[in-house]
Amino acid sequence: MASSEITLEAVPSVSDIKAADWDACANPKPGPDSLENLDTLAASGSQSDPCKGAYNPFVSHAFFAAAEASGSACARTGWGPRHLLARLDGEIAGIVPCYLKSHSQGEYVFDRGWADAYERAGGRYYPKLQASVPFTPATGPRLLIRDGVDRERIGTALASGLMALCNATNASSVHVTFAPETEARFLGTHGFLLRNDQQFHWHNEGYGTFDDFLTSLNSRHRKAIKRERREATAAGITIHHLTGSDITEDAWDAFFAFYMETGSRKWGRPYLTRKFFSLIGETMSRDVLLVMAKRNGRWIAGAINFIGSDTLFGRNWGAVEHHPFLHFEVCYYQAIDFAIQRGLRIVEAGAQGEHKLARGYLPQTTYSAHFIADPDLRRAIADYLKRERAYVAAAGRELTEAGPFRKAADDA
Repeated sequence: MASSEITLEAVPSVSDIKAADWDACANPKPGPDSLENLDTLAASGSQSDPCKGAYNPFVSHAFFAAAEASGSACARTGWGPRHLLARLDGEIAGIVPCYLKSHSQGEYVFDRGWADAYERAGGRYYPKLQASVPFTPATGPRLLIRDGVDRERIGTALASGLMALCNATNASSVHVTFAPETEARFLGTHGFLLRNDQQFHWHNEGYGTFDDFLTSLNSRHRKAIKRERREATAAGITIHHLTGSDITEDAWDAFFAFYMETGSRKWGRPYLTRKFFSLIGETMSRDVLLVMAKRNGRWIAGAINFIGSDTLFGRNWGAVEHHPFLHFEVCYYQAIDFAIQRGLRIVEAGAQGEHKLARGYLPQTTYSAHFIADPDLRRAIADYLKRERAYVAAAGRELTEAGPFRKAADDA
């Protein structure tokens, strides 16, 4: 029997796609006979229950809808939606969240050096296509494929579709960032260049309490963390976890003030609008954890986290009062505490930051895949990426060895 035809199209808004269709591709719940374990394009993460899919809040329809409807990710801000759809017998079988971009901001996989070199040589680097979650350096699927279809075939169609979309939009390149390793390698077999980077993640080794985690550290780091936690709240500061209906508009107002204060200092112009936070509060508040610090009856600092099925994703932080070690307490230690309480396996603490190492967050390789249309630029970038991958691997080994966890010779 002949295979059904796959058709491809790009749409200019997530609102053009039904939430049920998007989420069936983004966070499918596979059955026991699914192709979940296909070697070339397996879903990320191990799962004890084969009938329960891993849930990633960042690839949900609600998150993209909030980013676009709030004016955070739109053509005006340089993020023009071009979501790629693969249809099988008229039904959406695969999606790549994709944006036509006029700059390289809000991505966290840095290619400005590539852009500068290409434009000095007379090329035009922008626009480019970005297959990612806007403003979110968290690993998750980028080839969103509905369960029950031939994942290899749909994945191949999406990879080819990205290259065709690159040509149709006169883009210089396609950048699929923070993809699972299996997806990045799959794209590598279809003409994409592989790039590695590094973040710092905390891993739950079956701890029952935060003190159990502390016992896994060497004495010096264990004492340092205890001291930092004491001093972080020494000025009469209390820490509060808000999720679901506990997150009121007043809490969002306070958090947005923190976000604007920090974002203005770090980036010049924060990426997310105030409306974005209200929208996620309406549609996905159960996926959100706000860790908020209060002193003298008012909120003074906070961090936003998103809750997946096995991962807590740490995102933005900000404060209007600055106290020693409060950043570490609100962002890192409270995240660990929450993950232990919920039985989550991983805390992803966002981009960069070797200071996380001393707090129990170890190096973790991240992956991206890049299609470069110009053959000369492609050759130059391919050579660079070989050297960069070797450097990232060596740095990861060295940092892991220098981590805070007890070695066999250490005293308890």
